[in-house]
Amino acid sequence: MKVVIFCGGFGVRMGEETRRIPKPMIEIGGKPILWHIMRYYSMWGHDEFILCLGYKGEVVKQFFLSYNGALLNDFVLDRGATGTTLELLSRDLDKWRITFVDTGLNATIGERLKAVEPFLGEDDSFLATYGDGLTDAPLTNVIQAFDDSGKKAMFLLVRPQFNAHMVTTDPQGNVLTVEALARSDVRINGGFFVMKREVLELIEPGDELVEETFARLIAERQLVAYPYDGFFGMMDTIKDRQRLESLHESGQAPWRSFPLDSPPPALPPGDTRAEAFTG
Repeated sequence: MKVVIFCGGFGVRMGEETRRIPKPMIEIGGKPILWHIMRYYSMWGHDEFILCLGYKGEVVKQFFLSYNGALLNDFVLDRGATGTTLELLSRDLDKWRITFVDTGLNATIGERLKAVEPFLGEDDSFLATYGDGLTDAPLTNVIQAFDDSGKKAMFLLVRPQFNAHMVTTDPQGNVLTVEALARSDVRINGGFFVMKREVLELIEPGDELVEETFARLIAERQLVAYPYDGFFGMMDTIKDRQRLESLHESGQAPWRSFPLDSPPPALPPGDTRAEAFTG
């Protein structure tokens, strides 16, 4: 399935860094978060990407135009008697087909999705996400649940990760409970979507996908959610980035490995992504 990634926002909450680069190009472990997102999808066998560019889209293009796999991946350098050879231990970009589309500086998410419709080909369904979130959700299971639902759209339903407390009071304002939001029953849209092409027919000019377009899907009872309590992390703030960076440095970045209870899909003979990407 093709993967649409929304990369055009300004990312103002990330501070000074987004004055020179777009938020999807902010690095985690020395690589843009956009690279990590694409790698996650590729782990599950989805290698065709459509990037919806906007703010500083030329920075995204330049990264891939000048991509050097040896600088961003492990490799073996052999200066033997027959000459110098370099063997990459993982070849992520070799399998990726990337379409870069300028979808406008101030376009809404709905408008960006509508703008890339011609590049979706004849596929009945597609995947989509934002350029600033990571998960280890078992993508094959998510897609299967979507197919089984018969609905037009699905999103990952996750626990909020930001620090806040949910408070309940009585009519007099006396506090009854104070509960960490991340441990409550509250769930939010995780921003990882599976959709059918029919969704594009519901997008009107100016639509924010999750607000106006999804409201139409809800009215038709065509929107479902996939509950997931595993890892989910958005990079909305500098503190969020520090958390993701810390996980990466510790060697415990969940988005880099297949969930233990959800093995990777069967890949063609000779395709070593499962081994190269795990760990």
